[in-house]
Amino acid sequence: MARLSKLSLVVGAAALGVSGMAVAASQAPLPPSSINMAMTGDLVPTHDPVMIKQGNTFYVYGTGTAKDGAHILSRTSTDLIHWTAQGGLFPDIPAWARQAIPGTEEMWAPDVHLVNGLYYLYYAVSTFGSNRSAIGLFTSPTLDPKSPDYHWTDKGLVVMSTKDSDYNAIDPNHFIDNQGKHWLSLGSFWSGIKLFALNPKTGKLLDPNEKPFSIARRLAPAGGPAPVEAPYLFAHGGYYYLLASYDYCCKGVNSTYYTVVGRSKDVRGPYLGEDGSKMMDGQGTIILRADLQEKQRFRGPGHSAYLSDGRKDYIVYHAYDKAHEGAPTLRISPISWTADGWPRAAL
Repeated sequence: MARLSKLSLVVGAAALGVSGMAVAASQAPLPPSSINMAMTGDLVPTHDPVMIKQGNTFYVYGTGTAKDGAHILSRTSTDLIHWTAQGGLFPDIPAWARQAIPGTEEMWAPDVHLVNGLYYLYYAVSTFGSNRSAIGLFTSPTLDPKSPDYHWTDKGLVVMSTKDSDYNAIDPNHFIDNQGKHWLSLGSFWSGIKLFALNPKTGKLLDPNEKPFSIARRLAPAGGPAPVEAPYLFAHGGYYYLLASYDYCCKGVNSTYYTVVGRSKDVRGPYLGEDGSKMMDGQGTIILRADLQEKQRFRGPGHSAYLSDGRKDYIVYHAYDKAHEGAPTLRISPISWTADGWPRAAL
């Protein structure tokens, strides 16, 4: 099975009319762990977020459809505390994607990076319970809608999975390694997370016939589900780090999602946790999890992404708010690093 349909979840959360759900920021400097406590504004609905900074503005993009029918929800902030919804980016799902994936209703799990002077936005289209899925690409010279250069260009299909594939082509993440090679990680359920080599000039597959590398999976009973998805790669201190989400999203306060991390000297793996456990064995080091269910307000923290703004490192993710009927909510945690190079993030 694949992840639950995000359309009903996001629309349902939007109907709550919840925006600023946290305490307003004070004028005093905030300790690193208090961003989530201070955030206010348009935090809901946020699902599958990715965060990027252009100039003095932080942009968060996520799965969802705005009231005007535009796809990929957008919100901005200049301080990480006060967030303003900017609507959807795209007026419709591209025609090629509707043809490739009949019945698709949304564009899922965007990933945005600056590549060769253009902003690359990868996204997925699929239907619930199917691995007939596709990943597409848009590019724009800028993220600022007020700029005269702002324009998203549809670059079409990047990779597609079918019922005969052993992977599910959703949850894309673009990454450039230390040698300048371009990669796309992706995957949800099935046989886990895959890594494809990309053509650095086009952002498409370098060799469509080449078998992808397997970099993370869950071990499940025969015929049972294998809940792993939402890969995100980044580099730090001579290592490549892989974030992935385990267990189940999209169930509101009953979501069991949590985020793990592993690292490797080789972008192709193996990715190991702090204790040496293998992400190919469904293990790794937990970086985000909502323990003590009876006490924690925000459930199922997952679909995480990473951003370094040159001064600080952050992990951005969504979690389901028990205080607001399980609404998927934007969460941002600063990352601190242990002496031996392992990331720590406070909920």
